[in-house]
Amino acid sequence: MQTSKPTIEHTAQTHHQQAFNDSVKQSYFAILKHAKQLISSLKDEPLRYTLSRQDKPVNGGYIIHELVSPLLYLRLECHEDNSFSIRYGCEMSPLLNQYHTVTSSFIRLVYKLTMADATPVDIERAVKTDFVITECLELYEYIEERWKSNHNFHMLPYKPKSAKRKLRKVA
Repeated sequence: MQTSKPTIEHTAQTHHQQAFNDSVKQSYFAILKHAKQLISSLKDEPLRYTLSRQDKPVNGGYIIHELVSPLLYLRLECHEDNSFSIRYGCEMSPLLNQYHTVTSSFIRLVYKLTMADATPVDIERAVKTDFVITECLELYEYIEERWKSNHNFHMLPYKPKSAKRKLRKVA
């Protein structure tokens, strides 16, 4: 049985896909870092609770990393075609409207850190909006009650000054 050699075109596509995925991953973890800083700036302890998840690679799509908090949602995933994407969300409840500066800053961060000018490879198409989580508190509570075995609980420490100072540079 003969094995076919990869074509130049296939090799170029693979290299482009790897560069794309590396850029998406780098942007995701930059967004994650800033999201945690935003969450850390909140005085209310329950709003600084987070659930995170990391899955092992499997055939087909899988979640590389996921962060769920009562206010913010962020997820890096790998699809069946081996392309990475970022999904996000923020709490839209009028009951938590006093935190709109946190959620607004988060949305600006997602787009600022993934725009074509901010990355070596254009990854704007990696930000998926086919579903955007708008009820993060409800999702957080659901996972905490039913799916906690898939997620790790963390309480981020309160750091009001450093978060605001660092975020001014980005936002």
